[in-house]
Amino acid sequence: MHDNTVDRTTDGTGRLCDLTFEQIRKLNPAANHRLRNDFPHEKVPTLREAVAESLNHNLTIFFDIKGHANKATDALKKIYMEFPQLYNNSMVCSFLPEVIYKMRQTDRNVVTGLTHRPWSLSHTGDGKPRYDALWRHGLFVVMDILLDWSLHNLLWYLCGISAFLIQKDFVSPAYLRKWSAKGIHVVGWTVNSFNEKSYYESHLGASYITDSLLEDCGPHF
Repeated sequence: MHDNTVDRTTDGTGRLCDLTFEQIRKLNPAANHRLRNDFPHEKVPTLREAVAESLNHNLTIFFDIKGHANKATDALKKIYMEFPQLYNNSMVCSFLPEVIYKMRQTDRNVVTGLTHRPWSLSHTGDGKPRYDALWRHGLFVVMDILLDWSLHNLLWYLCGISAFLIQKDFVSPAYLRKWSAKGIHVVGWTVNSFNEKSYYESHLGASYITDSLLEDCGPHF
């Protein structure tokens, strides 16, 4: 599940942490999807089911880990042992450096990447400040600056990453060259419009994550 709640991605409501596994399995993850009419009776898959289906279609998998470093890495280690082909066509990525560090400790052969959106601590994805109080906003702006510096100058090396997943609006030729000099592959997210895809493909020559290769989709921050 991507969000803290199930409202946006399923036909259910409520916080994910308040629902049991059985309750989540009954939800329809296609209910709010643009192709919901083509897939009207889907169910939320287990990690193993999702991996098996993705491998069956020869897809590259990005395991986006939201937290719980120990539990997540233990679960992924079992998945990689069951499906060893994942070592060649998947990546474990997270906004949280401790998750990636733990994953590399657990299995050094797993490809990993750090995910980042500049100013994410002080601003929401659409650019609005998270906090009304000026002192608190200023504090988180400083924290954003420190986090950004740490990711680009220290944490990438300590975590032993192979890729850096950055919000699409911050990718430029100079940015790509900076990471390329370190041997790190840059992946932009989420590139959803035709013009953005063309820019990434023809001008930047960079990899990107998108919600669809066939059509334009709404912006996603």
